[in-house]
Amino acid sequence: MNPISDHLKENLKILFVGFNPSIRSSDLGHHYANPNNRFWKIIYEAGLTPRKYEAAEDYTLLELGYGFTNIVQRPTKAADEIKKEEYMEGREILKLKIAKFKPKIVCFVGKGVYQEYSGRKAAPWGVQEEAVVPGTIDFVAPSSSGLVRMRLEEIVEIYKILSELNIDG
Repeated sequence: MNPISDHLKENLKILFVGFNPSIRSSDLGHHYANPNNRFWKIIYEAGLTPRKYEAAEDYTLLELGYGFTNIVQRPTKAADEIKKEEYMEGREILKLKIAKFKPKIVCFVGKGVYQEYSGRKAAPWGVQEEAVVPGTIDFVAPSSSGLVRMRLEEIVEIYKILSELNIDG
């Protein structure tokens, strides 16, 4: 299994951060490639993209100012297979990426991703009070995994906040 390439450039509007690649994403080499993952539908319905993109087009979202990375690079079937040491290492690497590339907003695709990154126990949906890396906005959104039990409409509403934050730049 192979890690997936990050899609990064300086001054992104939004950097999306997931837990780690799924097996399917690893096989195909693209972010959010599992057919049960609703990421591409969510960001389209939230108004972040002009159309529904396919996972194979993930790198083209750089043109819209959107990038992709994960807190842990090793692909797994489920996030609960990630080891504590992997999170510790991934947290430091992610902080360096954010400091280097300076995205306007860092969107954590899953509350657990943000909690592992920030070390904070509580994290409301949306903009966090204080960013871990100064000069950016930390935004917590629900995971797009098909395993999440929130209604799709509720998830899309939270991502719409992200869309509104992103309007001016």
